[in-house]
Amino acid sequence: MSEWWTYRPSDFLLFSPRVYERLIESHNASLGAWLWIAAALSVATGLCAWRGGDKGARAALALVGAGLCWTGWSFLSARYASINWAAGYAAPAFWLAGAAFVMAAAFARRPLRSARGDVAAITTLLVILIASAYPLLAAVSGKPWISVEVAFVMPDPTALLALGVAALIRAPVLALGLASIPFAWTLYATMTLATLGATAQSMTLALGAGLALASLASRRVMR
Repeated sequence: MSEWWTYRPSDFLLFSPRVYERLIESHNASLGAWLWIAAALSVATGLCAWRGGDKGARAALALVGAGLCWTGWSFLSARYASINWAAGYAAPAFWLAGAAFVMAAAFARRPLRSARGDVAAITTLLVILIASAYPLLAAVSGKPWISVEVAFVMPDPTALLALGVAALIRAPVLALGLASIPFAWTLYATMTLATLGATAQSMTLALGAGLALASLASRRVMR
């Protein structure tokens, strides 16, 4: 038996890059027009968060919450768990995070701060823009359009979008709480994608997670 230190991360993967790509393609194909509706909703979420105001803030939080719940069920639980046992545990976490975002939308007082103010808020807006532009990575990587990963459909851009909105939460403790599950997923997904050789996607996730973390940390420093 080989010594434990001789193992590489790829030795623990239960699926190949092509199997993962085919899973995404089949999932997207099954959604039809919803794929493009979801892309529009991700952009709308970013606009709601950027414009601010009570109604826009609550709409952004509610959309992210619904997106997390839907992604947890439709992809993580129904598809990804069949090739990756970790997805079966991630799905309930996405449902929990989604419910928390919806609760914040319903009950938090003046939930989001302005995205037009300090550096931390602008950094957060960059995370939201990255999440909205995530589908373009398929074209950059030379993949067909059916391989695009859209927020509210796939977990990685959905988690990024959730991180961006969570970092705009006015109450620091609530912001950290809402960001915890999406941040944990982005770390896991970054390592998985790097192991699969998906460099563009893994670097984009790492950049988005880093910006969100910097935004959250800078708020605590400024306090």
